[in-house]
Amino acid sequence: MTTRRRIWLVSIIGIVLLSGAAGYGIVAWAEHRARASAPSEVESVVTDTRPAGARVVFRNTALGAGYGLVASVPLSDPTAARSVTDLACDRVFATAALQSCLHVDRGVVTTFTGTLIDAAGRETRSWPLAGVPSRTRISADSTLVAATSFVTGESYGTVGFSTTTTISRTDGSQDFGNLEDFALYVDDVRVTAADRNIWGVTFSDDASVFYATAASNNQTWLVRGDLTARTLTAIKDTAECPSLSPDGGRIAYKKEVSTTATPRWTIAVLDLATGTETLLPEKRDVDDQVVWLDDDTILYGLGRDDTVGDSDIWAVSADGDGEPELFLAHAWSPSVVR
Repeated sequence: MTTRRRIWLVSIIGIVLLSGAAGYGIVAWAEHRARASAPSEVESVVTDTRPAGARVVFRNTALGAGYGLVASVPLSDPTAARSVTDLACDRVFATAALQSCLHVDRGVVTTFTGTLIDAAGRETRSWPLAGVPSRTRISADSTLVAATSFVTGESYGTVGFSTTTTISRTDGSQDFGNLEDFALYVDDVRVTAADRNIWGVTFSDDASVFYATAASNNQTWLVRGDLTARTLTAIKDTAECPSLSPDGGRIAYKKEVSTTATPRWTIAVLDLATGTETLLPEKRDVDDQVVWLDDDTILYGLGRDDTVGDSDIWAVSADGDGEPELFLAHAWSPSVVR
C-alpha cells in the first residue's frame, strides 16, 4: 500500500469514528434531555429561592424534571413535597447562611468548579476544582469551606485514586491550600511518602481544628487537623470520611470491613473521650460521608441497585441499636439546616 493510500485510509477511518462518536453524543444528549423533561417521579415544587426554616438540603435524584438539582424538605416532615431549585450540583452542603455546590461543567472541555451560594440564592464565590467532585463541608459558623475532588479515579474503591482537598475562608480572604502540604504525623513520626492523600473534612467549633481522612501505603487514618500549625495528627486507624457530632463528642465515619480484595465499608462511631468504637448495623456498602441528623441519628446515602444514577438517604441510630430505615427516597448528599 502506498503512503498516499495509507493516509487516505486513516483519514476515512477517522471520519467514520468521529461521526460515530458525534452520533452517540447526540443520542445520549437527547436521551438525557428527554429524561430530564419528563414528569418527576416524586411530588415537588419548583422554587426560585431557598426555603427558610429547619430543613434537609440534598441533591434530587428522582428521575424526571428536577433530576440533579438541589432540593430540600422540611426537617419536621421529610415526606412532604420537595422544593426544587434550578441549581445543579454533583455534591452539595448547606448551612443557614451558605451553600457549597461542587459541579461538573460539561462541554467541549469538561471542567470542575466549586461555588458558594448565599441565603438569597446569589453566587458569592467560585473556584476551580482539580477533578471530579467528591466531598464538601462548611463550618457551622459558615466561615470555612472544604472541598475534595478526584484527580484520578472516580471512587474510593478505585485502585490508585488520587484526591485534592482544600480549605479556605468562605469570604475568599484566605486559602489554606492543599491539605497534602500539611505535615502528617502517625505515632509521632512524620509521613512524607509521595502517595499521601487527604479527604473528607469535618469542622469543629474551634476555628483552627478540623478532622479528615489521611491515607498512605494502603492505610487510612482519622486525623485531627490544625489550620494554624498546618499539621495532621492520626488519632485512629481504618477510618474514612469523618463527621463530627453536633455535641462535639463523637465522630462517625465509614470503616473498611471487607475480608476480600473488594472494599466494603460500614459505619462506625468513635467516642472521642473514651476511644470506644461502635460499629452500626448497616450491612450494605456505604461509600458516603455521613451527616448527623441530631445527636442520636446518622444520615447517609446509598445508591440504588436497580437504577443507575439514583440513590436514597437512610437513617440509623448512632448507638448501634435498631436497624437502618429509609429517610428520604431519590436523594443524595444530605445536609441538615436549622
